[in-house]
Amino acid sequence: MGPPLHFEFPEIALRRVPQMGLAELERIRLILRGGSVIDWRRLHVESNDEVDHFFRLCGIDLGNSWDEAWVRVVLEDAVKYLRMTFKYRVTQAVANPSDVRDLFLYASGLKEPRFRRIACIVLKVMHVIQHIEGRDLLFRLAVSEEQISDLVTRRVLEAVEPLSAKGGPLVKVSTSTKSRESLVTKLLAKKETVAAQVYDKTRFRLVTRSHEDLLPVLHYLTERLFPFNFVVPGQTENSLLRFKQVVTENPHFKRYADELHLDVDFEDREMQGSNPFSGREYQVLNFVVDVPVRMDSYLPPPDDDRRERKSRIGFTLVEFQVVDQETAKDNEKGENAHRRYKRRQLIKVLQRLSKGLVVPKRKGED
Repeated sequence: MGPPLHFEFPEIALRRVPQMGLAELERIRLILRGGSVIDWRRLHVESNDEVDHFFRLCGIDLGNSWDEAWVRVVLEDAVKYLRMTFKYRVTQAVANPSDVRDLFLYASGLKEPRFRRIACIVLKVMHVIQHIEGRDLLFRLAVSEEQISDLVTRRVLEAVEPLSAKGGPLVKVSTSTKSRESLVTKLLAKKETVAAQVYDKTRFRLVTRSHEDLLPVLHYLTERLFPFNFVVPGQTENSLLRFKQVVTENPHFKRYADELHLDVDFEDREMQGSNPFSGREYQVLNFVVDVPVRMDSYLPPPDDDRRERKSRIGFTLVEFQVVDQETAKDNEKGENAHRRYKRRQLIKVLQRLSKGLVVPKRKGED
């Protein structure tokens, strides 16, 4: 019998901002700017228990021999890539550790600090290979987008349920899947008219009780729902909470300024896009995550030799929209209202469709 479709996680307490340190700050920053762990110089874990928890978020149980074997396949591929492509001298302790969790302790500098850089490099390549394998797995399986959406929806709702309890930080959780009509409209409005470029086919909207709940909820999601490294780079739209603002409003974060992977002012220099159809005062945080899902129900048993590659984890793109309750109300006023957003989008589509052609007449026109 194979491993479960998802893992049971112990109850995780919501961590308030004064309890957060450098690790939490870096995770939240990935979300706020749509960053990538490929730009990181070190990892932030402090124990084997943290590594085990990270793997479980990835859908991997190192207690299962087939799961550990799969991790070692990805590790072997990463080392081979580095040795063949860049002639890296990957030390044997990193290439074939007695405990795969040591890779994370090396990359954090907690164990054998001299291996930190090469362990970080290996983990970055493993991160990419795991994504490639997960995508390839879904292409090979006879599974529909709707079935995958159902899997991830159950996982998301189960994860955020404790936050939605009476008095909890979430006052509203809603999910939506784009209709075919909405999908056509969005693709016609985008410069890239390719279905693969639509990241919000499955979307979850989370409304927090207060502005102060935003950071704790974001951190909770990385502890309970998805690994922080699976935030999709470049797909964040953030007009709600700027990183420099986070550091300024919480003075205890200033002590970590010199340890950040990117300097505090980086976002000010970086060009960040916004949704052209949103109102000028509209404030929200939209980010996209490649959520890992176990596909055991659609696969033969783990010990079946008919499959050359042994990956059992696929990835599905999910958009999260996060906003506090007060801002959500303001977003429905005047030019920010959703109906006006949709109208601006439809006007843009009509302009693109009719460019150089006959424009449909308005009512009352001759």
